[in-house]
Amino acid sequence: MTLALFCGLSILAIGCTTPSATDGTTGSTTTTDSDAQKDKLTIAMVPKGTAHEFWKTVHAGADDAAKELGVNLIWKGPLNENDREQQIKVIEDFVTQKVSGICVAPLDDKALRNPVDEALKEKIPVLVFDSGLADFTGTVSFVATDNKKGGMIAAEAMAKSLGKGGKVIVLRYIEGSASTNQREEGFLEAAKAAGLEIVSDNQYAGATVDTAMSASENLMNRFRDSVQGIFCPNESSTAGMLKVLQDLKLAGKVAFYGFDASEKLVAALGAGEINGLVVQNPYKMGKLSVESMVKAIKGEKVESRLDTGATLVNKENMSQPDIDKVLHPPKI
Repeated sequence: MTLALFCGLSILAIGCTTPSATDGTTGSTTTTDSDAQKDKLTIAMVPKGTAHEFWKTVHAGADDAAKELGVNLIWKGPLNENDREQQIKVIEDFVTQKVSGICVAPLDDKALRNPVDEALKEKIPVLVFDSGLADFTGTVSFVATDNKKGGMIAAEAMAKSLGKGGKVIVLRYIEGSASTNQREEGFLEAAKAAGLEIVSDNQYAGATVDTAMSASENLMNRFRDSVQGIFCPNESSTAGMLKVLQDLKLAGKVAFYGFDASEKLVAALGAGEINGLVVQNPYKMGKLSVESMVKAIKGEKVESRLDTGATLVNKENMSQPDIDKVLHPPKI
């Protein structure tokens, strides 16, 4: 092999290498021709985590929008949804890189205010998606589910299942998560208005299925002889409680409502082990976030609040074509 040919192949190999994360985050880049990239906008997407199916679908929507609009997309976030420090570092790194815009789903509605403010000071527009920031203005838009309404939808369905006086557990997610806190508060408000009795609402599932299982086991050890209904506000808490109910042979015997969809949760819904799932539209959330950011950068008007919708799915309606699309969205 000639020296020139060897060097040419070496350059080609280096040019095809994709970025990798070695700092506790996971990341990927939507790439195009390297020369063309120099003139393209670069949009950074920072999810709460990357392990849950929900975020893989948000990523798919964002990726499709980036391809359609001809912009570069960098997707990077902490692996699990309890690493606030890592999410802050990711945003700080994007500010240093001077990306064109940052879309972020804050892990903590207060802790993420400072890094977002730093981005804005550097004239980098920020869009918030999925979960809000407390007492904060100046962002491009807030793209999310009406989370309080989603919690209320679940409570109203449970009240129909149990009737007045039904004894209910709410397994919360984690402190500081605005989206799930709103779901919990919406559920509690509607449940109490419907006459349900809340026997526990002060336990937290934590950020993983394993921690959710541990919290669920503790709750069921205490209340298994009296509880009639259970509400969980996100994918991992619902999955953890489901596994415990299955192990205790109680799945299908307790009215169980959760949030979000995964293959296991959808299968349990079809089997009658879950009564209902409040399902968001994460694909639409990712797509709208990128589209709205690009509009803002170009000086076009963007609504300050964009509701991506929520639907209660049960065994009776889960096979409907429009519902099936939400239950089986594209993922990356």
